[in-house]
Amino acid sequence: MPTLRLPGPAATDRLARALAPALGPGDVLLLDGPVGAGKTALARAAIRAIRGAHGLPPEDVPSPTFTLVQTYEAGAFEIWHADLYRLSDPAEVLELGLAEAFDDALCLIEWPDRLGADRPAHAVTLRLAHDGPDARCLTLEGSGPTADRLRAALAGVPA
Repeated sequence: MPTLRLPGPAATDRLARALAPALGPGDVLLLDGPVGAGKTALARAAIRAIRGAHGLPPEDVPSPTFTLVQTYEAGAFEIWHADLYRLSDPAEVLELGLAEAFDDALCLIEWPDRLGADRPAHAVTLRLAHDGPDARCLTLEGSGPTADRLRAALAGVPA
């Protein structure tokens, strides 16, 4: 997939709304990029879009930087939003319960490099990079059914 340019926060919200119908239980999105690249903004927008699509009321979606994991109901499945920045050892991932969530929840993982060998083989990486004060660039990396669904969803999003 070519890089998709997101000129501002509204574009990130549109992207999340385009991806939301393609996401479900067992999907693992690795949100990679430097500090301030928009990982949390993308996760927050996706969580809100998915909950809204399931007729659930809006919910505050804080950054999980200090709690490490926040969970949300999304109809028949849960969404796990994790920020692994503060982890120093991949073994700590097991203590969070993420390994079990990878099978039956939608997992949005910030700072996925902290997963080490526990990175799920079926995970898809959404790599974000700065492209100006408010703009970001997003690249989707991965293969398999989840990556195929996401690429199809992104096909209609203007580059």
